[in-house]
Amino acid sequence: MASLPDRVLFGAAYYHEYQPHDRLKTDLDLMAEARFTVIRVGESVWSTWEPEDGRFDLDWLRPVLDGAHERGISAVLGTPTYAVPPWLARRYPEIATESATGRRVGWGARQEADFSHAAFRFHAERVSRAILARYAGHPAVVGVQVDNEPGLRLPHNEGVFQRFVDHLRAEYGDVDALNRAWGLVYWSHRLTDWSDLWRPDGNAQPQYDAAWRAFLARQTTEFVAWQAAIAREYTRPEQFVTTCLSYPHVALEDDELTDALDVTAGNPYYTMQNSLALPDPTPEDHEQVWQTRGVWTLYQSADRMFSSRQEPFLVTETNASAIGAPWDNKPAFDGQWRQAAWAFVARGARMIEYWHWHTLHFGAETYWGGVLPHSGRPGRAYAEIAQLGAEFETAGALVAGIEPDADVAMVYSTPSKWLMQKYPPLARPDGGPDGASYHRIFDSFYRGVFDAGGQARVYHARQLHDPHGERDGTAPQALARKHPVLIAAGLYLADDATLDWLDAYARAGGHLVLGPRTGYGDQEARARAEAAPGRLTAAAGVWYDEFANLDEPVPVRAVPGGRLDLPDGTAATRWIEGLTVTDAEVLAEYQHPHFGRWPAVTTRPHGAGRVTCVGTVPNRGLARALAAWLTPTRRSGWSWLPESVTATTGTAPDGRRVHVVHNWSWQPAQLSAPTALSDVLTRARFRTGALIELGAWDVRVFVSAPNL
Repeated sequence: MASLPDRVLFGAAYYHEYQPHDRLKTDLDLMAEARFTVIRVGESVWSTWEPEDGRFDLDWLRPVLDGAHERGISAVLGTPTYAVPPWLARRYPEIATESATGRRVGWGARQEADFSHAAFRFHAERVSRAILARYAGHPAVVGVQVDNEPGLRLPHNEGVFQRFVDHLRAEYGDVDALNRAWGLVYWSHRLTDWSDLWRPDGNAQPQYDAAWRAFLARQTTEFVAWQAAIAREYTRPEQFVTTCLSYPHVALEDDELTDALDVTAGNPYYTMQNSLALPDPTPEDHEQVWQTRGVWTLYQSADRMFSSRQEPFLVTETNASAIGAPWDNKPAFDGQWRQAAWAFVARGARMIEYWHWHTLHFGAETYWGGVLPHSGRPGRAYAEIAQLGAEFETAGALVAGIEPDADVAMVYSTPSKWLMQKYPPLARPDGGPDGASYHRIFDSFYRGVFDAGGQARVYHARQLHDPHGERDGTAPQALARKHPVLIAAGLYLADDATLDWLDAYARAGGHLVLGPRTGYGDQEARARAEAAPGRLTAAAGVWYDEFANLDEPVPVRAVPGGRLDLPDGTAATRWIEGLTVTDAEVLAEYQHPHFGRWPAVTTRPHGAGRVTCVGTVPNRGLARALAAWLTPTRRSGWSWLPESVTATTGTAPDGRRVHVVHNWSWQPAQLSAPTALSDVLTRARFRTGALIELGAWDVRVFVSAPNL
């Protein structure tokens, strides 16, 4: 089994082959001075590794690896299969991905190839084996990254479609079974033969789309597993094999893909400067994409990476400076590099690696800033990143692999997200379909937990009723003990076993929170032939079969004398479910002449636990109030914090308690120590109740010191 060093790996992607002149020694010396411990190399330049078909040039990397090793810097060796060389595209034009049937993606960017095509596989395997045979055994190489950000496209190539048909034949047995499962009597879509299945381009059947998207994600999973198996033929037991994930990619199911890897690695990018301020200035309706916005999204990105394997992870790429297009230049304010890096480490990151070392002088990413600017001279970014390197060296093993705390667990459903991208339940302000509907629902609850000062753990629906649940701690009884609150919002696609698991979780003592759309469809995206939430109406004490979109927010008020306290400004947004009470307690209601007939929030005891239903997408005020009610005491132990301050806590590998405290503001902040603490970086010590000061955009790292 692969192992990781007993400190946070720290460094950047390094492409000496991109430098306009030779400065290898200068670069490596600067990295060593910045306390770099890792670089990532080689993953983007297939045409350099193999400039012509069958002619390999492998020697150019050796000086980089040798020089890194001499300075105590490790390397993650990449296979270059995501960037096809021109000669391969010219010789095999048929390997181009088709964005729609017969419509090839043009060459000139990256990830243009159908990675399932036999010709591509032959050449990808050949170049990967050549690189691995030469360098996997190099003493600098600590791990291998296969491919890069897989799952970018939804290929419609002939071979992909025919494999999809073969998959359906194996899954359903005959066309009659498929006709029944997908309801193909509708609009005269019944098949008489497998050859009758139409292409996905014009498809309007949700059941087809759910199966198609899941199949394409499995192709990505299979491709990465295939490469990982090749890599393991060359790696040593202590070396890890991974790939780096961009979580918004369309053909990616991260929890399944990472089964074939040794560790999760992800690429979280975020908007810096004012977007990292608290209180959060991000508009409530802002759509989060590959570059997220808002402090809460840093934590959600980390929690998503942790969720893939339910264990600490690597950050393979993140902001070194301004990122993205030439017109989007927002390098960090002083302090924000430290803040983001420590936020990721506090939630389980075992590596922080920037993309990339030097800002490129050519290409599509000329203005995607590196640790060094175009001049190559160390500047503000280098100085702060070097400070981080020293801090990670000081902190050592204490912060390498923190098990983050969680006040609330949340269920994530990638299949529900896919379905809602094409068949969204929510509308945009202009009345059009909102393809971000799933995250509108999920994020409202996650952000509410964050705004209330809580911490969340994300679980994929598949992980809940894994056959090894007892072993992995995801049996209902075990999870109810570990996470007394579980939120399932937007879980539209769910089989009976998943819904029964949720019921069992509440009966075992957990507090189950059901949000909009959960339990409405089955695993085939068919609307269930029962009142919603499916299989959970008895446990919830409510049911509904009517729902409505909202053109504008509807105020929500707490029931007088009830257990829920709601401040002014709490509201329902976008969606209302007409909850009908059978034997639940109403906690909140809509202030509206029509929608007021239904409750907004209900709760009911169930077994040893409780089920609470939220029939709308809560605005920030309502979501925060709900989270505060769900978790009146926080595991962090920090009972009161200024509005610009967050406290993130977890358990170090040696069992000690780690506290990472941020001030996301220009204004200094003061707070009281909730327990005796020792500052990991300065060695300053604080007794319980002692005053702690944080400067502008500051972060401090503490360890509990019970003997103080």
